[in-house]
Amino acid sequence: MRLFANLAEFSAHAGQSLGETEYMTITQDMVDQFAQATGDQQWIHTDPERAARESPYKTSIAHGFLTLSLAPKLMAEIYRVESVKMGINYGANKIRFTNAVPVGSRLRMKAWLHHAEPDQRSTQTNSDPGEVPAVRAIVECVFEVEGEHKPACVAELITLLIEQ
Repeated sequence: MRLFANLAEFSAHAGQSLGETEYMTITQDMVDQFAQATGDQQWIHTDPERAARESPYKTSIAHGFLTLSLAPKLMAEIYRVESVKMGINYGANKIRFTNAVPVGSRLRMKAWLHHAEPDQRSTQTNSDPGEVPAVRAIVECVFEVEGEHKPACVAELITLLIEQ
């Protein structure tokens, strides 16, 4: 876990790696719960027996959006800005699902701080006009399946970070 005292220290880290998580196992239960929540019941995700017979992966695979939805959890394992009271998902510049995540495989995420820019839309006020109460952080996230050379997902995610 990389700790930053405040947004200024975090922003100064632009262009550098934030780190990587440990591997986590993707289970059929995770896939089934995601399918239930989203209504995406496609057999390649939810029917392991059929997937073993008919899919090119010979097993069920995680939804691409399940992989992507792990980003907040995994980012929280990689870094924290101590002065930030709230982080809001702001969007994404690009997302690519470049490889399957088979059920039973192990997944990790690597993250780089592409850049962080002041966000003046914050409603907070600070006593020091030189302080920035919020930044929009652009973080490149690469989701890797253990043993695979091609990443499962590459995403440039935007988070609005607001200080106390």
